[in-house]
Amino acid sequence: MPVPAPAADAASGYSGAASTTTKDGIPTVVVSADRNLILTAKIDMRSKDPWATSDRAQAIASGLGGDVLNLTQSGSGDTRSASLTIRVPSSRFADALQQLRTLDGEVQTSGVSAQDVTDQFVDLQARLAAKQAEEQRYLAILNRANTIDEILKVDASLSNVRTQVEQLTGQINSIKQRTDYSTISMSIATIAVLPGDTTTKAWDPAKTVTRALAALGAMMQVFADAVIWLIVFGWLPLLALAAVVFATARMRRTTAPPAPTA
Repeated sequence: MPVPAPAADAASGYSGAASTTTKDGIPTVVVSADRNLILTAKIDMRSKDPWATSDRAQAIASGLGGDVLNLTQSGSGDTRSASLTIRVPSSRFADALQQLRTLDGEVQTSGVSAQDVTDQFVDLQARLAAKQAEEQRYLAILNRANTIDEILKVDASLSNVRTQVEQLTGQINSIKQRTDYSTISMSIATIAVLPGDTTTKAWDPAKTVTRALAALGAMMQVFADAVIWLIVFGWLPLLALAAVVFATARMRRTTAPPAPTA
């Protein structure tokens, strides 16, 4: 019997498996309870503090009995961003989406999907049951084998069947795990300030002091530069003046009339 998929939020293209609505930018779907569905969601959003928002998303997953598969936080200041993938029990998928809608930020794009694997799950279970029955038949034949040759042949066939039983069991467990837990991938960027934004901002004395100190520092730098230039090149006009005075005095001595003789 297929494991029934719990009712949850999802967006699905499979007719008869789900019906779609939209709320707060994230699609929602009521899933049919008699289907095996692999539920996934992808949300791209913007937030004032992407790191804090991703931390909150992790807390939501943990609170619902899930975990974090991967997390990346990068950037600094106004360029911060975060991306993460969380996993929650499928029975809490709807609760996870509902709580993620309460995060501080705005959803840019989102998508929720449900992959119907009911037929595949039923087929694997039927094949497993057939192989397990075949295994029991080989065990019965092995008990009646009389020669070593018969035992070896039956044992080889039995080993082959048991390998197929293990493979089918692994596939069934993999599908069951993916239907028992749903994944939600999130990408969070910083909300950009629009160039024409004229929103009135509260007066911040600290920022005013910072700008004033920066302006004072720039003025002091200009003054220091002027002093350095004056020290380096200020003696040149004095040297030129001294040369002019010296040349003038020399010319006067050269053109002065000789003193009369007695």
